Amino acid sequence: MPIGAFPLTVAVVDDDPKIRQLLQEEIEYEGHHVLSFESAEAFLDDFQKQKVDLVLLDLMMPGMDGLQCLQKLHSQPISGSLPRVIVVSALNDSNKQREVFKAGADGYVVKPDIFEKLPSLLSGSNPQ
Repeated sequence: MPIGAFPLTVAVVDDDPKIRQLLQEEIEYEGHHVLSFESAEAFLDDFQKQKVDLVLLDLMMPGMDGLQCLQKLHSQPISGSLPRVIVVSALNDSNKQREVFKAGADGYVVKPDIFEKLPSLLSGSNPQ
């Protein structure tokens, strides 16, 4: 973490426990806090209870998917500002990318690239 930077609180929303664990370990190694959620529903239930700076949101999950979660997040009345939301997907699909950006995502990262891009995401950059 850069000198003078504050630790972020990062919500990892993914139905795959292995992905959640790997992301949690890497984010904590970088000096930040992690909130781990196995579903979009669990994240939305807990979202307003604590300040979140960044959300890494899986696109394909059982039940409510990442796109539906993003739409619901943007439609809820909240106190303060919304966190940055980066959609993480196994799909490198330009149509899905357009959909998530239209729904309010700040970035879209293909899962194989997430660990390479994680340091820049934590420093405030959005993926290109």
